[in-house]
Amino acid sequence: MSISPDDFRFIAKAIQLAKKGQYTTHPNPRVGCVIVKNGKIIGEGYHQKAGQPHAEINALLQLQSANKLAKGAVAYVTLEPCSHTGKTPPCADALIDAGISRVVIAMQDPNPQVAGQGIQRLRDAGITVEVGVLEEQARALNIGFIKRMEQGLPWVRIKLAMSLDGRTAMASGESQWITGSAARQDVQRLRAKADAILTGSGTVLEDDPSLNVRITSEELDLDKGMKYQQPLRVILDSSLKISSKAKILKLAGDTLIYTCSDNNDKSQALEQAEAKIISLDSVKVGGCANGTKKLPLSVVLQDLAKQQINEVHVEAGATLCGALLQEKLVDEIIIYMAPTIMGADARGLFNLPELSKMKDKIDFKIQDIRAVGDDWRLQIIPL
Repeated sequence: MSISPDDFRFIAKAIQLAKKGQYTTHPNPRVGCVIVKNGKIIGEGYHQKAGQPHAEINALLQLQSANKLAKGAVAYVTLEPCSHTGKTPPCADALIDAGISRVVIAMQDPNPQVAGQGIQRLRDAGITVEVGVLEEQARALNIGFIKRMEQGLPWVRIKLAMSLDGRTAMASGESQWITGSAARQDVQRLRAKADAILTGSGTVLEDDPSLNVRITSEELDLDKGMKYQQPLRVILDSSLKISSKAKILKLAGDTLIYTCSDNNDKSQALEQAEAKIISLDSVKVGGCANGTKKLPLSVVLQDLAKQQINEVHVEAGATLCGALLQEKLVDEIIIYMAPTIMGADARGLFNLPELSKMKDKIDFKIQDIRAVGDDWRLQIIPL
């Protein structure tokens, strides 16, 4: 592989462009493209929204509008150009037709419909192709998309707010507000990045939350005219306990409820409130079908992946968070820690079986720690 310092520089620029679509492209991956000729950028673009032109096409269109020719130029792309016709034509063909002579790609597409075929098509056309420049950074752009393609599961991120003594709510359940306004605004960005926001029936019954995105396009630094969509709201309610009058059902966006219940009256009332009900009572995987009336979490996540959900943002109580952690279904935890003490009777982060010995402890790796207003934000991943 013949890579120069400029190749790293231009791929880094393409990655920055891809980030501009982090709130708008799902379920598609976030992709950026830069076209360079004689050492200068002559066209750039990013994928803005599913069904609209991909990054390579937007870069070529910008080039055309400036009456510049791509012949003999180099294209830098964060993800392998597609080779199949979906909602848009193949990007590999567009680069070939434009006369691009070299393509530098950060990473191969994990989508089985592409998976090296775009690279091969470019090479068959006589184009020099380099793959693997800043691949780790490119993978970080699309952690959910990559996991869904490779494992058939979405990326699961738990968000928690806690005091210095690790408490998330008072014994009464009161929890508003542990953290300050800056941390709560940061959570809005996390929600906006996600395809789905997941919670349990206990949280809905106790807090009557909205679990929607309440932030402006300007605050997300979206390009003019770009708008984000409300993530799918997902409620785990094994017995259909929540009310059809819950706030979460009255807001813009869709709500999906997973249940073990076969109570038609409750189902109909919730469906009249425009919720979609999915019963897993017939699923024979350690859950509803064995008489426990406990939702099989792995099956729920597999079903969400089939619905093209890349990233699941979890805001739930200690029981559901603990169950996800215990079943090794958590990829990342974001904790906002406030400079306050809530006392021994307040509620903890996770309900887990008793861990009596040090060998039983659950270890994490700290990815990032930073101040957010008066609070601290910890990003950790299970080891």
